[in-house]
Amino acid sequence: MAFKYPGGKTYDAKRMSEPVRPFQPNYGNRGMTLEEDLNATNEYYRERGIAVIHKKPTPVQIVRVDYPKRSAAVIKEAYFKQASTTDYNGVYRGKYIDFEAKETKNKTSFPLKNFHEHQIHHMKQVLQHGGICFVILRFATLNEVYLLDARHLIAFWERQQSGGRKSIPKREIERHGHYIALGYQPRIDYISVVEKVYF
Repeated sequence: MAFKYPGGKTYDAKRMSEPVRPFQPNYGNRGMTLEEDLNATNEYYRERGIAVIHKKPTPVQIVRVDYPKRSAAVIKEAYFKQASTTDYNGVYRGKYIDFEAKETKNKTSFPLKNFHEHQIHHMKQVLQHGGICFVILRFATLNEVYLLDARHLIAFWERQQSGGRKSIPKREIERHGHYIALGYQPRIDYISVVEKVYF
């Protein structure tokens, strides 16, 4: 007599007697991205009234949209309207805060090609107007995060422009920057570093 499951599939006694393989968890992609960590951190700050920091939306011009269903639209073609400045901005203790977040898989240096001329120009303008401006750098392979004041980044950028290194050695980031210990809530507590460095 053949037994069948409700869906019509036939019961196979031989297959059911095979040993069950133990569960093998997949650890790939278990870590959050720097952006996800910072967004969760900023939400934590906002919910507790610590700071109001938001990720800036990237200005995009939508050119072509397809409507495969009445209720769904698929963007097929879009262009950046203008060069973006930095990733995040907001207010902490009455001061304007503006920062960029970048990560690298390199272990010994941070490539300056991750930054763009217009971002450096924007950071200079923020500093000229008395704002707090910095970059948050993550060495992804080492799972280390640093806050580096924009003044130092600008100095490294200008050194590159005059024929110097095209990257920032990690030892210089450790010397001029500030290590941010990773936690649970908030994940990347950069405001505690901002408090020590700028206030």
